[in-house]
Amino acid sequence: MATKSKASKTKQPDVKFQYDAIVIGTGPGGEGAAMNLTKAGKKVAVVEKHKQVGGGCTHWGTIPSKALRHSVSRLVEYNSNPLFNNTEKAETLTFENILKHTTKVIQDQVRLRGGFYNRNDVTVYHGSAAFVDKNTLHITYADGSIEQITAEYIVIATGSRPYRPADVDFTHSRIYDSDTILSLKHEPKSIIIYGAGVIGCEYASIFRGLGYKVDLINGRERLLSFMDAEMTDSLSYHFWNSGIVIRHNEEYDKISADEDGVVLTLKSGKRMKADCILFANGRTGNTDSLNLGAVGLTANSRGSLAVDKTYKTEVDNVYAIGDVIGYPSLASAAYDQGRIAADYILNKAIEGKLIDDIPTGIYTIPEMSSVGKTEQQLTAAKIPYEVGRASFKHLARAQIGGSPIGSLKILFHCDTKEILGIHCFGERSAEIVHIGQAIMQQKGPANTIEYFVHTTFNYPTMAEAYRVAALNGLNRLF
Repeated sequence: MATKSKASKTKQPDVKFQYDAIVIGTGPGGEGAAMNLTKAGKKVAVVEKHKQVGGGCTHWGTIPSKALRHSVSRLVEYNSNPLFNNTEKAETLTFENILKHTTKVIQDQVRLRGGFYNRNDVTVYHGSAAFVDKNTLHITYADGSIEQITAEYIVIATGSRPYRPADVDFTHSRIYDSDTILSLKHEPKSIIIYGAGVIGCEYASIFRGLGYKVDLINGRERLLSFMDAEMTDSLSYHFWNSGIVIRHNEEYDKISADEDGVVLTLKSGKRMKADCILFANGRTGNTDSLNLGAVGLTANSRGSLAVDKTYKTEVDNVYAIGDVIGYPSLASAAYDQGRIAADYILNKAIEGKLIDDIPTGIYTIPEMSSVGKTEQQLTAAKIPYEVGRASFKHLARAQIGGSPIGSLKILFHCDTKEILGIHCFGERSAEIVHIGQAIMQQKGPANTIEYFVHTTFNYPTMAEAYRVAALNGLNRLF
């Protein structure tokens, strides 16, 4: 790998372009595209504006937030375990303490991902990229120097960043977004989280687990309205039971801060004060610095680019993948989008696309996960379905592990018994859901709820929930 702060300016006069493909960004999408292309024998370069590879996913988003969540979850488990008396409880663990584990995970991920580019001879340029024309990128390095590189194909995988409205002073030491919250130095006793999407709910769990007073402000009628209502109702109840105050259908009017704290004024007239605020209300695609006008591209108001089913933009050799194209904005999906886009570039794909049922994992405490249709969607579509449920508190493995909170729900067709959706709330939900997903992906008779009755699972395991839920659902048929 030629990891570069500056690359050689030597031209190859006998070659039209320096590279077959250049990928802008080294997050999951960029990595998926670069690895697929280089393994097919293409000469590939990636441009990363930060000093290390991995993108926002590794440094500020998915990896650090889940590492934080894991540490706090273990703390909550420790403090609630009857094996330990009150004098032994680890109540003094601070946000700064648990960041040490997060930092190590990030470092391990950077070494791992950097090794991929090194072993596969992908050149890494550490600088900011902007278009000169559809085959040429202008790279600006940290020292102000510049360089131009060329390629036949260019893949935009620049990801997204937290949305920052102009009337909120994000330079203030008590106002954070999901990127800067990792730099929290003081130890707050209270926090306001504005925005109750995936990021807001996950951080509400983290800070409440550390014992902070948490106000969670939601702009909608209920939490995570894209998930199954029964599961989100369970999360809402668990939040309420843990002491999180949720305020629905609210919108901020003003956010003011001083050295003593922050005051949030809502349009409903409510005012609340806390030591700091996490503003987690939406994200913006990282396209504003790419000089898209040079190639005739225009991003929408949230910085997203339009692509066709092959992930090609309106420019015939420029592709875009990941958060920068909007939905589904998942690290897992971005990697697959990069892989699929590379297949189209290589003329290997004819009908390559993401799977129809992409699993969603919400890393709150406890977790939520889902794949397939919700009850609300099936009812609206007038599809006859039945429900099979299993409560974790009845499973031997959950009792042994001291994690009785949660349940698994299987939605299946009343007539064909085809599995239509899997919804899970509780510890390890993001892992458990993949068992159901694997069966849903099968075709014909293999995809029925009866599979879970006739197969044999290890015992005791959380997977037993599928057998319990299947029997429960089949017993409802007549």
